[in-house]
Amino acid sequence: MSSRINIARPQANSYNVDPHGLSNSRPSTGYRAANPDDPLEKIRAVGKQVEDYTEIYSQPLKPHLPAIGRFLIVVTFLEDALRIVTQWGDQLWYLQQHRKFPWGLSHLFLLINILVMLAGSSAVILKRFTEYAVAGLLGVVVIQGFGYGLIFDLNFFLRNLSVIGGLFMVFSDSMITRKSVFAGLPTLSENDRRKYFLLTGRVLLIFLFLGFILQGEWSFMRVLVSIVGFAACVMVAVGFKAKWSAAFLVVVLSIFNVFANNWWAVHSAHPQRDFLKYDFFQTLSIVGGLILLVNMGPGGLSVDEKKKTY
Repeated sequence: MSSRINIARPQANSYNVDPHGLSNSRPSTGYRAANPDDPLEKIRAVGKQVEDYTEIYSQPLKPHLPAIGRFLIVVTFLEDALRIVTQWGDQLWYLQQHRKFPWGLSHLFLLINILVMLAGSSAVILKRFTEYAVAGLLGVVVIQGFGYGLIFDLNFFLRNLSVIGGLFMVFSDSMITRKSVFAGLPTLSENDRRKYFLLTGRVLLIFLFLGFILQGEWSFMRVLVSIVGFAACVMVAVGFKAKWSAAFLVVVLSIFNVFANNWWAVHSAHPQRDFLKYDFFQTLSIVGGLILLVNMGPGGLSVDEKKKTY
């Protein structure tokens, strides 16, 4: 018996369960799988599910998103040009009587606005000479602010910051296929410039919603929408889950726009109609910028992009 035991021991010691080294023999690092009952894990799982469904159901629209976004961004300029043409006499009277424009200068001011808005909007929609079109439309935003005396109006200022953000998104979109625009900036690559334009556009886009939070009468629903919307705005600005939060803001702003700026329900002679119409089309422009953000993503200067690296 003892001899058999002595013989068996060396055989047991020499036995190798993985003689070819095919198994993972590294020691455990101590990593634990995520706990499915953890509330944070549940939120992450729901968020991932929402992202997946958004991605699936937006697929048929995806090829058309850039065109839709560009059109919506410039729709406020098209409506403004049409309004000046149809209200030519009223516009002249306001500029001359209230803004003290000389007779010829008021005509020239309106004519330049109409031509630049029509030409710039058409170029943006057709994706032709986009950088010049964006520069022209930015110029219109600035000179109208001073010309009509609205530059110090908080609501006008915040809305137009968002419109400018939409124009930056258009410019960023055009940089995908364009080789170079700023020959005078050799230190920045096209990719780097696009990152900065996208970051600026993202931050400016959210100012419309901040204006919504600051103005109007408070109610429980308004507080709830403001809190959720503000969280989505912060996510857009820092580029965290930016596509999802931008898509959420598109839905919220679209619903808000239809119910709050329903200019079609106001009598044509009512003075409030023009203000509602103006706000309606400006909100559409900001929705267009958010749609471009959904299509392009937040760019390199964002939390989403950094998460891919680390």
